[in-house]
Amino acid sequence: MKYSKILCHRIPERSFFYKNHQFPVCARCTGFYTGLAVFLIYNLFYPVNYTLNLFIISIVLMIPAAVDGFTQLLKLRQSNNNLRFITGFVGGIGLIIFMKIAVRIFYYLVGAYL
Repeated sequence: MKYSKILCHRIPERSFFYKNHQFPVCARCTGFYTGLAVFLIYNLFYPVNYTLNLFIISIVLMIPAAVDGFTQLLKLRQSNNNLRFITGFVGGIGLIIFMKIAVRIFYYLVGAYL
């Protein structure tokens, strides 16, 4: 098994190419990883106050990627790489916010019992 398949399926029709070389991940995953990186860099310069409202917003930001992925999986429609990238980018921002809040809650709960 190729270890690159763990991170992404790498289907050629769903991937970007640069100078005839396939990206190591598909268009949606490229968007996810780009969104994660962009938000983390943004957060370095403009710290974000993590609240319940932001937690809800993070879930809403992940919905387009889920809808795009599932409707394509169920063959209800055909997506394209630009849409995959955009929904992945927005979903990546939502995912990193969600994870940062989840980790803070986990540390708060674990810290309360130590």
